[in-house]
Amino acid sequence: MSDTLKLTPLNDEHVELGGKMVPFAGYSMPVQYPTGIKAEHAAVREAAGLFDVSHMGEFIVRGPQALDLVQRISVNDASKIEIGQAQYSAMCMETGCVIDDLIIYRFPDRYMLVVNAANLAKDWAWVSRHAADFDVELEDVSDQTALLALQGPKAREILRPLASLDVDSVKYYRFAEGEVAGIPAVISGTGYTGEDGFELYIPSDRAAELWRALLEQGGAAGLIPAGLGARDSLRLEVGYALYGNDLDEEHTTLESGLGWVTKLDKDDFVGREALVAQKEAGVLRRLVGIRLTGKGFPRPGYDVVSGGEVVGRITSGTVSPTLGYGVALGYVPVDLAKAGTAVQVDARGRLVDGVVQRPPFYTEGSIKR
Repeated sequence: MSDTLKLTPLNDEHVELGGKMVPFAGYSMPVQYPTGIKAEHAAVREAAGLFDVSHMGEFIVRGPQALDLVQRISVNDASKIEIGQAQYSAMCMETGCVIDDLIIYRFPDRYMLVVNAANLAKDWAWVSRHAADFDVELEDVSDQTALLALQGPKAREILRPLASLDVDSVKYYRFAEGEVAGIPAVISGTGYTGEDGFELYIPSDRAAELWRALLEQGGAAGLIPAGLGARDSLRLEVGYALYGNDLDEEHTTLESGLGWVTKLDKDDFVGREALVAQKEAGVLRRLVGIRLTGKGFPRPGYDVVSGGEVVGRITSGTVSPTLGYGVALGYVPVDLAKAGTAVQVDARGRLVDGVVQRPPFYTEGSIKR
């Protein structure tokens, strides 16, 4: 596997811990450890889990027109980002369809764009193409950067004695530069689980050192390593979209539930004209949450049925480990997108009853907004 796939700086740690390694976004990644997905999921909801997300990409934008470039390529209004703040956004094609979703960090002297690993080459080419029109410097620091996600209600308790700064001052979607276990780090109050926690950007050659320090510090509090399986079930319980499943180049931000970050009243950005036209004409389909009221497992690719007709498809789905019933995301016609609308999911020829529900499905998370 390692002959064709990239390895994160923590690969040896995962293997040593018995991680089940699978291909993901061009990397060899742990889908689970011997503890199992359900135990890892529960640990994040009840205590804390530690994820390796070093496969994500990081681009640095500097220069007099750094903000202008970020504004051009992103749908959200980056002029509103304060120093020390992060912003969720998306990049669109001229059609308004989604190239990638991303997080934008504003430092005093630069911006950092954090993109999905599977889209790294495509995103770099796209940003570079538009950067040619601006006085900026671009740098891809993905290979030099490792990213660890410490997530769960006990994340602050675990990180507090290791950090050189007051971690309680790092609020939701805010970040600070400091040290963790003596390692230079960007400590960010972000995550993908619906729980309180942090994402720690560090030099890749110090990743294993920090991984071990966190697991040692957090062991008594219930911290365990967690893999892709738990990461997926956790994000689905709170309705977070995944690029390649729920977001793609076939659907616009307005169709994909990203209208809330699409600022059509800001200066021109790539895709704005198409999105304005779509909003005026009316969106015909939307990404919605679906909660199964019948017993079944809503897998990606399953048809959504209404009135005996196929009206859409599931893009992400699982049986929620916390709630005990099936939860899913999928595209349906806009007249079926209202919460409370009854639908069915075709689970290999068996129709399972469900209802459209506005995410999150799980609402008891520990995020401190």
